[in-house]
Amino acid sequence: MTDVIDSLVGIAPGSKLDAIRAQRTEARKHAQASYASLFEPKEPGGVSAEERHALAAFVAGLHAEPKTDAFYAAKLPATLRTAVAAEVATAKTQGPYGRFPKGPLSVEDAPGPRWTVSTAGRAVLGPRLSAAFEHTHMLVFHPRDASAPSLQSLLDAGWSTNDIVTISQLVSFLSYQIRVVSGLTVLASTL
Repeated sequence: MTDVIDSLVGIAPGSKLDAIRAQRTEARKHAQASYASLFEPKEPGGVSAEERHALAAFVAGLHAEPKTDAFYAAKLPATLRTAVAAEVATAKTQGPYGRFPKGPLSVEDAPGPRWTVSTAGRAVLGPRLSAAFEHTHMLVFHPRDASAPSLQSLLDAGWSTNDIVTISQLVSFLSYQIRVVSGLTVLASTL
């Protein structure tokens, strides 16, 4: 498979940007391997390909990264793609928000809105993806507030412990991929 980051940025083989990326072969190789393990796993476990792409499109939408959003959203059926876009529109905010444990970092506490999937969104997404989207929003905008109750809501919606790990890995990887794509896109505009 073609390197996904190269595809998203539009890096042509032999270009200046390709040469720059080639200087970080291990980073390039591991980013692609992470993509493959998360989106093309040999054993998908309890998180389907459609759920993975819906979560990816949601994360990319929250980060306002259009190329990455379009890439993952294109893999979804039209009804789900529309529902994800509608939820992104209501879920966007700035962040990060949350509270640190009492101590010196408490001065950085920042209150922020809690988001929930709309009634119309729940009808399309179902209870599992709705819970996963709400958890994902918390990870993206309220990382300091991760707690047992938020994980319990995923278990209550039918996700297994392994599924929750996969969801968290997806969110983490997408945050990384989006930042790399954004950075390389800016760099490409200067070459």
